Amino acid sequence: MRPFLDLSLYLVTDTRLCGDRGVAATVAAAVKGGVTAVQLRDPGADARALFSLGRAIQAELDGTGVPLIVNDRLDVAVWLGAEGVHLGQRDVSPEVARRLLGPDAFVGLSVSRCEQLADVSDAVDHLGVGPVFAQSTKPDADVPIGLGGLARIVRESPLPSVAIGGIGVAEAAEVMGCGVAGIAVVSAVCGQPDPGVAARSLVDALGQGVSA
Repeated sequence: MRPFLDLSLYLVTDTRLCGDRGVAATVAAAVKGGVTAVQLRDPGADARALFSLGRAIQAELDGTGVPLIVNDRLDVAVWLGAEGVHLGQRDVSPEVARRLLGPDAFVGLSVSRCEQLADVSDAVDHLGVGPVFAQSTKPDADVPIGLGGLARIVRESPLPSVAIGGIGVAEAAEVMGCGVAGIAVVSAVCGQPDPGVAARSLVDALGQGVSA
């Protein structure tokens, strides 16, 4: 049986937004603030740079119980011995990822339309759904699906879903009300004056959504 993955506050890194503080230090502060999973994402980095960044993040996560998941780059996830990988619709297949990473790895898949659920295989154990709202960190993202689109996908999906795209403190509670297992954030933590405080504010907002 695959280990439990707490998707409640899922941080996706952005090297540019982390700025002078750096990605590893941002991750360390955010985890202390309540982040439960970290996805390493830097589409502009080559394999060597991404591996180096991943090692720095792993050093900060050591002993915290928070897993490192690599965006898109299955090769880097394997080299790092990361806990998982998150794949887009045009990336390597989840079946290949599962075979290379093993039965206990976390394999996530991005979806933005209900029709894509029909092709989700048993190799996937959670979905990233969105973008929910307009966002600026991923220029090639699909058109925002809104709360209605999010709720429909969550309702039809047999897998836990994490919502992503333009979600901050103001949106967290209503997004949780759609039945997701958690939210994935980028700018709401990366680049904030204090990533730890930002993460704690999101945790508080998530709690309001769960209790509503």
